[in-house]
Amino acid sequence: MAAIQIYFKIADQLNIIDKPNQRSSHTTVTIRGGGIVIPLAAVCYMIFFHQVSWFIIAGLLLISAVSFADDVSSLSSRVRLLVQLTAVALMLFGLGALQSWPWWITAISFLLMVGVINAYNFMDGINGITGLYSLVALLSLWYINVYEYTFTDPAFIICPIIGCLVFLIFNFRKKAKCFAGDVGSVALGSWVTILLLWLIWNSNDLRYILLLAVYGCDTVLTILHRLFLGQDIFEAHRLHFYQILANEQQVPHLLVSTGYGILQLAINMMILNTHWNFVTTFVVSCLPLVAIYASMKNRLMTKSIAL
Repeated sequence: MAAIQIYFKIADQLNIIDKPNQRSSHTTVTIRGGGIVIPLAAVCYMIFFHQVSWFIIAGLLLISAVSFADDVSSLSSRVRLLVQLTAVALMLFGLGALQSWPWWITAISFLLMVGVINAYNFMDGINGITGLYSLVALLSLWYINVYEYTFTDPAFIICPIIGCLVFLIFNFRKKAKCFAGDVGSVALGSWVTILLLWLIWNSNDLRYILLLAVYGCDTVLTILHRLFLGQDIFEAHRLHFYQILANEQQVPHLLVSTGYGILQLAINMMILNTHWNFVTTFVVSCLPLVAIYASMKNRLMTKSIAL
């Protein structure tokens, strides 16, 4: 709490702000980079607990640093990508993936981490969504670690939970005090993915990847939609399902964010209370999300055009 208050003063003086543009879902100038509390949580973990490999912490801090630099002054995509790949390699080395995992699992994990990190960044567009969704994922991972299958130091999950709670105090508002910025969304995406990979590898249960099913479905289906429309998927856009709800349909941001969190929580509870195989769990989790996306998105977009 003290650190974020200090950051607000620094950001105000250095003009680290988010100005509305065509892609934005907000209409007022807001402080950017409030998600800096997440790498600060990593520093706190390193100081007070340090049970996890220093390579993981180093990777988290490296990817957070370049993301914060991009928040302050836009960096070239090549620099961001190079640092991002280096940070992911460090984190996977800290997990032991580069030393002991089969090469093909390591390669898939590498691609998965890069994909999830960028999906997290793309999905960070309205008040509350990144902090609340991450809180659901982290609390689910903490529950699994304590009551189902111990795979890491509990403090390594509690630290980002505290970071999310502090951030949400200032972001889960009708008029947010701050946005996460790349530093927040990328750091959270990295931290959650590391925990997921660690859990999946140790438990040998692929179902846990579905703890990010809602974000995953929205991201993949939006990419497919944009390819169908002939758009450049690397250009900024407002075609995510949550963006259609918040921007075109004017559904309150906090309601959309809460809806995403509740949907993911329901899926997580189903995973924890069933013993289905991966295919069955995947179908039951994702098929309704695909159906909602496919049946409602075009209708909502058409309705907004008509209005």
